[in-house]
Amino acid sequence: MARSFMQLSLDERRIIAQMNEKKISQAEIARRLGRDRSTICRELRRNFWHDREVPIAEGYWHVTAHRLAAARRRQYRKLLRDPLLCAAVIERLQEGWSPEQISGRIRLSSGAQTRLSHETIYRYVYSKEGQDQQLARYLPERRRRRRPRYARKPRSLVFPMECAIRNRPERVNSRQEFGHWEADLMIFRKEHGSANIATVVERKSRYTVLFRNNDRRSKPIMNQLIHHLTPLPAAARQSLTFDRGLEFTSWRELETGMGAAAWFCDPQAPWQKGTVENTNKRVRRYLPPETVVLDITDQDIRALCDRLNDTPRKCLEYRTPKEVFRQHLLAMGT
Repeated sequence: MARSFMQLSLDERRIIAQMNEKKISQAEIARRLGRDRSTICRELRRNFWHDREVPIAEGYWHVTAHRLAAARRRQYRKLLRDPLLCAAVIERLQEGWSPEQISGRIRLSSGAQTRLSHETIYRYVYSKEGQDQQLARYLPERRRRRRPRYARKPRSLVFPMECAIRNRPERVNSRQEFGHWEADLMIFRKEHGSANIATVVERKSRYTVLFRNNDRRSKPIMNQLIHHLTPLPAAARQSLTFDRGLEFTSWRELETGMGAAAWFCDPQAPWQKGTVENTNKRVRRYLPPETVVLDITDQDIRALCDRLNDTPRKCLEYRTPKEVFRQHLLAMGT
């Protein structure tokens, strides 16, 4: 799908004004800015300043052009053109509805005759008019300003293709080699805060490490991973496999902190790290979603780790994960 048109910035309009004053062609201005020629033509036609009283002041002035364009966009906003619709949207926001819920309900109630996208509602909330009415305070997740839709960093840049799980070596996939881990976060009820439990499992021995995080920020989580795994020999912490959650965007810390590689599942494919998903189900027996994580002590978490690692597993021929893990460490001479 083609990318939506991006409005000209003030810097682009400054360049247009300078080049237009030098009588440079519209085609050359478009080439310089990486824009379509029609965009430059339309910009000069729409935002050319006409002054009947002072003809000498006529021309294309970048600050004036930017102000004219902003005023035109405000004028065409659907909520500004329809006061009744605007009042209905504000009423629903005050009742705690999200912009997406408001948009969907309007479409359902009007039989698709009236359409109002949730993006339009967000833009109005963060516009000058919306800020004057302090509408942002009614949103489920309030921000100081609305980020442009296409300004969000693509996940493909955060999780590069060379780290995709399809490129993970077969010796890791087949569990032939010791020292490869999977990691995930266990999330609990929102009303109890953002604290969570990280689950880290060694793929071959099924040895489990659990630790608590007070929030879902990526860098502190990676620092905790490094803290728990660094005491092990390098051969016992060769790689970790994650999903593509934002809490794992600081994965490069693992390379610099302890020399471990990182692999990432495909989008919406948590089954590709099935070992840690299976472990999460076991942990949920003791830490259901309604658990208040901040009430759990470090001693409780260590006791739960011991319980998991001292339980015989059929896949290990009824040995325990702790026994298999210790066997591999002894084989490394530690």
